[in-house]
Amino acid sequence: MKKIVLFNHKGGVSKTTSTFHIGWKIAELGHKVLLVDADPQCNLTALFLGDKFDPYYESETTKKNNLKDGVGVAFDSSAIKAIEAFDCPQSTRNNSLFLLPGHMNISEYESQLNFAMTAPLAFPALKNLPGSFNDLITKICEKYGIEYVFIDLNPGLSALNRILFLCSDAFIVPTNPDTFSLMALNSLSKILPEWVDWKNQHIADFSGAAYPLPESIPRFIGEIPQRFNVRNGRATTQFAIKIDALTEIIISVLVPSLRKKGMLFPEEAYDAAGIDRSTYCLEEIKDFLTLAPKSFGANVPVFALTDEELEATGMVLETAQTNREIFNQLYTRLANKIITLLLQ
Repeated sequence: MKKIVLFNHKGGVSKTTSTFHIGWKIAELGHKVLLVDADPQCNLTALFLGDKFDPYYESETTKKNNLKDGVGVAFDSSAIKAIEAFDCPQSTRNNSLFLLPGHMNISEYESQLNFAMTAPLAFPALKNLPGSFNDLITKICEKYGIEYVFIDLNPGLSALNRILFLCSDAFIVPTNPDTFSLMALNSLSKILPEWVDWKNQHIADFSGAAYPLPESIPRFIGEIPQRFNVRNGRATTQFAIKIDALTEIIISVLVPSLRKKGMLFPEEAYDAAGIDRSTYCLEEIKDFLTLAPKSFGANVPVFALTDEELEATGMVLETAQTNREIFNQLYTRLANKIITLLLQ
């Protein structure tokens, strides 16, 4: 089982959309996939559940089956139960895809997590907190025979993001071709190695914990620039310039910084997966445009929309069908690159 986080502390870079689309496609290719919603906004959960969202959190049988309540026994000093797997929602249109729902109040655990990460030896119970999330995810994966986990993090540098990042095997950085993404990449080149340094320095402090931290170091899969406009099949000039600038920072700043900390796969692994090491760009994903609201309305990726869900006729339908197939091929390539890389 491999755990992959999609992370960029800049908001609006399509982390949730990417998590949903990539996870769905890999499940469509025959692998069991778990999506984990670690964002208090719960957009991934809403996208997955659709009109079942409110009933899920209102029903006595399901309202506790979420990320926050799943690790609650670790954060409740009076609890004596161990973390246990529970039933997770399964996609009705993709039987190999499951969801570990989020919770809007998961940020309540931030102060305890921060304390646990700065003073794990102060109180024995604190050692159990950081690894509790990994324990829950692992147990759910064992319950369903999950092969790949994709974790949607919130846009920030929270303690929860830090722990889930450090519990992962690999990570993808979604970006937008804009100035703030350039700033974010420069920032990540410092922050992510610092997080790994913290883990290397303190993992022994969590030995003997009921829920120990995994020893793996997350490795960089690649970048996904997206949500840009195209003309004649290529990104328009203003976006192309920014995409080139993103690539420059990745190659000259981010990748060297990650390499020093062992956060890259072997070069031959990228080559075998078809990932260009001159860019580390997995795919460029143009704006979904009119397909986006239809995707959200049907609670499926843009490439899984049926002709009826496209809600168009004539030339408009033909254009939508063409774009649907373009995205289908794009996400198929993207999914296969990820699978191949992680199998190396």
